[in-house]
Amino acid sequence: MLMDRHGRTVSYLRLSVTDRCNLRCLYCRPAEAISFIPHERVLSYEEMIEIVAAAQELGVHKVRLTGGEPFARKDFVPFVARLHARFPKLDLRITTNATMLAGRMPELRDAGVRTVNISLDTLSPHTFAQITGVDAHRVVLAAIEEALASGIRVKINAVALRGINDTELPAFVDFARTYGVDVRFIEFMPIGYQCRWTEENFWPAEEIVAAFHAMEILRPETNTEPHSGPARMYRIIGSQGRLGVISAVSHHFCASCNRLRVTCEGRLRTCLFSDEEYDVAGVLRRPDYQRTQLLELFQRANAAKPLGYELLAARKRTNVCQRVMTTIGG
Repeated sequence: MLMDRHGRTVSYLRLSVTDRCNLRCLYCRPAEAISFIPHERVLSYEEMIEIVAAAQELGVHKVRLTGGEPFARKDFVPFVARLHARFPKLDLRITTNATMLAGRMPELRDAGVRTVNISLDTLSPHTFAQITGVDAHRVVLAAIEEALASGIRVKINAVALRGINDTELPAFVDFARTYGVDVRFIEFMPIGYQCRWTEENFWPAEEIVAAFHAMEILRPETNTEPHSGPARMYRIIGSQGRLGVISAVSHHFCASCNRLRVTCEGRLRTCLFSDEEYDVAGVLRRPDYQRTQLLELFQRANAAKPLGYELLAARKRTNVCQRVMTTIGG
């Protein structure tokens, strides 16, 4: 079991398979061009499988595969199938921008995937291009419809951006009601090199929740999903659809944090707001590698896991960490 000094137990691992992405979302990547991590530094799929094996041995039950954009990496779906075959009881999830998702549903289902989280910050094609730098709104919507038609559950992640998508709550309510999906609004976080976060475009969760209540069609719902994240969810009355908020900045949930992150080049991060990293790749690539070495690294790192809200407060919501979000894995 991975328990830290604050009594928090880890059951959830976010594993980034690549830092490459075909979008350029304003909340994720800096304005100027960035260099991708060289291929030789990126973990092999075999190394990732060993990481998951070690994590499961330490009590992790849920693994989310992220990027960058995970489908941008060659042979990603066969890798997912290998993970499912090796760890059939593992709760295996994927977060994607869905631009490369269409046509993959049969092989995803065969690979054991039952839920995908899709980033969709707007229901307006024009605003989509403004946020991502790419005209792919129709492609994403088509992939969502295809996933639902195939029986794969869909959750929508929307970064809350004042002045950009803060007029779209009614449209997202209709979307969630029509498709029977979860839509979660995530507070814009001041993370990363040349982050474009400002107080002016920060749309706090409590304002979103107040808007939920004003609509009088939503009721709070307890999240009973095992190893769940920090979203506060609200059911749309008379519908399978739900809306929610993730208040990573304004209302911290550090006390219930149950996750660790491993970047695509094998750096373990215990807190999204901390630049402290532990060299997983270095351990895996030792000539005398044994799994006990990796287990010890995970235990040592988790023992020193900080409280993220203290870091956020100390840095006054600016330049909370120097990593670009695409290299962290979200």
